Amino acid sequence: MEEPKRTIAYLCPSCKQSVVMEQSVFRLAAGSSKLPCPCGGSAMKVELEADHADLTVPCLYCGKDHHIRVPVHAFLHEKTLALSCKATGLDCCYVGEEQTVFGALRRLEEAAAQMGDKPEEEGSFLNEAVMTEVLGELKDIAERDGISCRCGSKHYKVKVHYSSVELECAQCGAKLRLPAATGEDLEDLCCHYTLLIGGKEEG
Repeated sequence: MEEPKRTIAYLCPSCKQSVVMEQSVFRLAAGSSKLPCPCGGSAMKVELEADHADLTVPCLYCGKDHHIRVPVHAFLHEKTLALSCKATGLDCCYVGEEQTVFGALRRLEEAAAQMGDKPEEEGSFLNEAVMTEVLGELKDIAERDGISCRCGSKHYKVKVHYSSVELECAQCGAKLRLPAATGEDLEDLCCHYTLLIGGKEEG
């Protein structure tokens, strides 16, 4: 039987290229791992403990390393785990199954290219047109009472970031982050009739 594997990917802040590693679950669970960029300018580090994984992720957008702690089960078994830069709201790292990680990485490269062409300005968005359409689609979903939380509440707050929109449950604090940087982000949202905060979106 083939060992289950995880694909880990990030964008190097030095050379701006994608860095991808495929590692077996058993090897990851055995201890620490390091994912260096071939250019030598950055390296992602993974430390697994009994119940959590500590990740050090180089970030292309803010130039700093993000220190992120995630549940070990999510790190080893989620279909796709997306980790984001707090400064921009853009994803900076993916962990998961090969096909979904590579698909997400391609979209991330597109968003990063747009960001390189346009400096971030206060009060602006990475892609004004996409953000406008995403907010309009969210309004449509809300009007048909399609946004709820896994805890059962239908009360939530909306936070608009530079390249994403975040829904936060007013009752339990669970969050759902929706990328709003590329045309594919908009297409993905349009595929959902309802949205579930704190869980997977329902198509």
